[in-house]
Amino acid sequence: MPDSRHLAGAVTALAAAFVLHHIIKAKNHRYKRVRPAEERVLILGASSGLGRRLAKQYVARGAKVCAVARRSEALAGLTHECGDRCLPFVADFTEAADMEKLRRCLLQQWDGLDTMHVCAGVSAVQPVMALAGVDSGVEDPDAAGVQLAAEIAGRATQGNFFGPLIAAMTFIPMMKRTSTSPAILLVSSVAAVVPAPTRALYAATKAASLLLYQSLAIEHPEIAFTCILPATIEGNFRSSAVDVDPSQKIDETNKKGLKLEYVASRCADAVDQGLRGNVVIPWFPYAIAHHLYYIWPSIIEKQARKKYDFNA
Repeated sequence: MPDSRHLAGAVTALAAAFVLHHIIKAKNHRYKRVRPAEERVLILGASSGLGRRLAKQYVARGAKVCAVARRSEALAGLTHECGDRCLPFVADFTEAADMEKLRRCLLQQWDGLDTMHVCAGVSAVQPVMALAGVDSGVEDPDAAGVQLAAEIAGRATQGNFFGPLIAAMTFIPMMKRTSTSPAILLVSSVAAVVPAPTRALYAATKAASLLLYQSLAIEHPEIAFTCILPATIEGNFRSSAVDVDPSQKIDETNKKGLKLEYVASRCADAVDQGLRGNVVIPWFPYAIAHHLYYIWPSIIEKQARKKYDFNA
C-alpha cells in the first residue's frame, strides 16, 4: 500500500501536468479558423437536456444548427424557440440509414459540416446481478436470467457505443473534406473512467465509446476530438434507463447535479479552443480519482460504495 508521501507526490505531479497541458492547448484557438457566426453545427440528441441547451447556445451566437432527435414533437418545440437558424431532423443515430439521409441533407443545405456534438445516449441504474433477477451475490442465476441481462446490455451498447460509432463513421470523411477545422465532441461520463456500483452497464458502454473516439483521434489527426466526462448533470437520469421497466419509471429529477448551462458552455468552449482529449468536469476530485485507482483501488471502491449507498 502506498504511503502518504507517494500519494501527495502523485497528486502534485498530476496537477502540474494538468496546468501545463492546458497552457499548451490554449494556444490553439479553433475559432480563429471557424468563425462562430459561420459555424455549421450538428447536435445528436438535441430533444432534451444537454443537447437541447447546446443547440440554444449555438443558435444564440449565430451558428447554423442541425438538431437531431427521435421525437419530432420535442424538436418542433426547439425549432419554435430557436427560429430559422435551427434545422430539425428526426432520426435515430443508431440507424446507419438515418445517418446517411442526414449526411445528404447537410451536404444539400450547408455544403458540409464543421462541428458534431454526440450528446445522445442511454443510462443504466441496476447492479449487474439484479439484471438476471438475483438480489444477492450468493444465489445462482438461471440461464433465462443471464440471457435477459445480456439483452439489456445489448440495449445499452446500442445507445452508448453503436450510435457513436455509426455517427463517427458516417460524418468523419465529409467533415475532413468540407471544413477548415473539423471538430467532434463526445459527451461521455466520469463513470467511464471511475467505476461505480449500479452503473456497471452505463460505465462499460460509455468507456467503450470513449476509447473508440480516442482511437479515432489518432487515426484522423485532422479532426479535433474532444471527450467531455462530466459528473452527474441535473435532470432525470433514470428516464433513459434501459434496465428499468418502463411502467416503473418515475420522475426523479436531480437538481443537485452539474448545471446544464455550465456543462453546455464547457462543451462549446472546449471546441472553440481546439481542445483535444479528455475534459473531466469537475477536474477535482474525479480526475484524481481516476489516476488514484491505479495506485490504490480499494480506497476508490470504498468511496464509490459510500457515495451510492451500496452494501455489498
